[in-house]
Amino acid sequence: MSLRFFQVDAFTHTPFAGNAAVVCILDEPREDRWLQQVASEMNQAATAFLHPEGDGYRLRWFSAHVELELCGHGTLASAHTLWEQGYLSPETEGRFYSRGGFLTARRRGEWIELNFPAKPEQDVEPLPAMSASLGVTPRYVGKSQLDYLVELESEEVVRGLQPDFARLATLPARGVIVTAAASGKQDYDFVSRFFCPSVGINEDPVTGSAHCVLSPFWSKRLGRGQLTGYQASRRGGTVRVLLDGDRVRLGGQAITISRGELL
Repeated sequence: MSLRFFQVDAFTHTPFAGNAAVVCILDEPREDRWLQQVASEMNQAATAFLHPEGDGYRLRWFSAHVELELCGHGTLASAHTLWEQGYLSPETEGRFYSRGGFLTARRRGEWIELNFPAKPEQDVEPLPAMSASLGVTPRYVGKSQLDYLVELESEEVVRGLQPDFARLATLPARGVIVTAAASGKQDYDFVSRFFCPSVGINEDPVTGSAHCVLSPFWSKRLGRGQLTGYQASRRGGTVRVLLDGDRVRLGGQAITISRGELL
């Protein structure tokens, strides 16, 4: 049985930027081992598998090594593909049942708005390995459900980091979000990078789930609920965030790069 798949660059409108995800739309569930083998073969930051369930789709995300708990760019790519390939009409909401809870997606002109759970961090004492692995002294360290959040003194410091990934992988978290306020008059309010070697990805290009932490963090500091973040990886990408109670609305764009068939 052949399987069509689509490669989508998410959180960007430019090819070969943002974060790449492979989307596979299935007729029915498949066994975990097969899903992981396919994701390993695709070798992207996320491979998303969907199949119809109730009034929406069951959605699972895999890196090349493990199943993921929550994945923004894989969800954005999935919603984009469902609309582009005619599985959903343009005005129909995408509804997804996942390990990360119930998620939705709506089209907003050229943008897609995801509704995700907020993941606010709590202040924690920095681990000695934190500064050693990042090579800088944090201004602030917090811990969310999945990740550490580390505030640094400037955008320039965030962009210039060269972490020790082997040390980072030993920290008791999925990954480490580093962030700082934007320098000067930019078209974004804050910058970030996300390192998650423990799940096989040294640096994730653009991370929707990290913005579930960044949104409440920067909303509190900047005094505004609606903000724009730029993830300053090599590929780079823009995420609009709107804090809405215990939810975060994540805005992004997406573009299909290629399609293929798994034989």
